[in-house]
Amino acid sequence: MGGDGKVFTFEEVTVHNNHKDCWLIINGKVYDVTKFMEDHPGGDEVLLSSTGQDATDDFEDVGHSDSAREMMGEYCIGDIDASTVPQKTKYRTPKQPHYNQDKTSEFIIKLLQFLVPLAILGLAFGLRLYTKST
Repeated sequence: MGGDGKVFTFEEVTVHNNHKDCWLIINGKVYDVTKFMEDHPGGDEVLLSSTGQDATDDFEDVGHSDSAREMMGEYCIGDIDASTVPQKTKYRTPKQPHYNQDKTSEFIIKLLQFLVPLAILGLAFGLRLYTKST
């Protein structure tokens, strides 16, 4: 692999985030993929969307072939200083407030469940009587 032992900080890598200058961090290594952008099977937007972060998960989720992994060596320009990479925060579901329905609203719901069908039946019966008498 290339890189010649050069170590980059996260801030140094994040400024390389456009079509003419694109660097990625994958598995602790820094890759200059600028020359590969036009040839990337997923398109250049896929590569650009992974700039400014550790792209390891994005890379692994796709399931790249062995030949793609071998090809990475020619784009490696060094290592990332892991202490400068921001920690990933895991998604946590927000706490939901406990829904405590009071007895009055519970009674109203049960009453409506009884009265609404009864009202519909009464309306249907009334319409039938009205149409029969005319």
